[in-house]
Amino acid sequence: MAIDVRREVPAPRARGSFLSDPKFRSVLYQVLVVGGVILVGWYLVNNTLSNLARQNIATGFGFLGRESSFAIGEHMISYSAADSYGRAILVGILNTIKVSLLGIVAATVLGTIVGIARLSSNWLVRKLALVYVEALRNVPLLLQLFLWYAVITESLPGPRQALQPVEGVFLSNRGFKIPTPSDHPAWDAALLAFLLALVISWIVQRRSAALQARTGRRLPVGIITAGLVIGLPLLTWGGFGAPLVFDVPRLQGFNFVGGATLTPEFAAMLIGLTTYTAAFIAEIVRSGIQAVSWGQTEAASALGLRPGLTLRLVVLPQALRVIIPPLTSQYLNLTKNSSLAVAIGYADLVSVLNTSINQTGQAIEGVALIMACFLTISLGISIFMNWYNKRIALVER
Repeated sequence: MAIDVRREVPAPRARGSFLSDPKFRSVLYQVLVVGGVILVGWYLVNNTLSNLARQNIATGFGFLGRESSFAIGEHMISYSAADSYGRAILVGILNTIKVSLLGIVAATVLGTIVGIARLSSNWLVRKLALVYVEALRNVPLLLQLFLWYAVITESLPGPRQALQPVEGVFLSNRGFKIPTPSDHPAWDAALLAFLLALVISWIVQRRSAALQARTGRRLPVGIITAGLVIGLPLLTWGGFGAPLVFDVPRLQGFNFVGGATLTPEFAAMLIGLTTYTAAFIAEIVRSGIQAVSWGQTEAASALGLRPGLTLRLVVLPQALRVIIPPLTSQYLNLTKNSSLAVAIGYADLVSVLNTSINQTGQAIEGVALIMACFLTISLGISIFMNWYNKRIALVER
């Protein structure tokens, strides 16, 4: 019996019916949506500009070149009230970057320690770490900032009764005053030598790891690093004359002059951001360590590795692949949370631009600058963390 194996040929689609084509419809809908967004945006911008012109409010970023006429108590670069708004905003950006980067480093170290303590075999250590995590994660950061600022300013005496643990060092409710090196090329050269020592130490560490992978032997990285980081700056400093002149703080009127100051606002901001974010990082570290198979720890023990080396050389490197993605989110949260500094008087980007907006009345430009700066900083952190995440990722064959 013969079997008909012929297949029916589908009828050709009628030409001209573009709306029946799914690809054409998807492109059309996207074009319509984008066009609608552009029209709405154009209407809002045009309406805003018309209202501002009707109220005789200036627009644009020309105000950045005008004199700011307000002082900033804490700045990393030279600044006075006679400088422009643009330089004032730069001071605020640098203050934001400073507290964010220091907070990221401190929160990472503290969070890692607390996260490891959460898995400790010691009952007391484990419970104390649990109390720390649960207490700080469930209290709003703003309240914690108020608490730290009140503790620092209310528990310390005034400048005239300042504590003096050592000669030339003062601790009061105006901040922590320490001597600073005088202006001399030797100190700049020593700083450059210190940075060079860090780079060389990193190269030595990489070479040592490669040597260990090939031969099983390892260079004395700790001794080499200590010698470079301490010895190279000292030799450079001595080669430039070894100056020993310092700018020592001294009481003048109702405050101290000279030296360097760690202000209560900066200290409260740094402590608050660090302790709050570290509570979240601790849980990320704990979950990352628990994600590593217990067989890895047993294998390391079978090879004779001590618990500390097992954690540092076996568990944590594998846990990083789980830790890095959520850790990036916490770094971004810390950076954005730094905008709360305005509540305790720390001169960050938001605080400086708020003052600028109040003086110039150009709120739209000011808010746009705040958004652009935080977007740039956050994207920079994300790009770096994504690069590091790809670098440590397992490469599949």
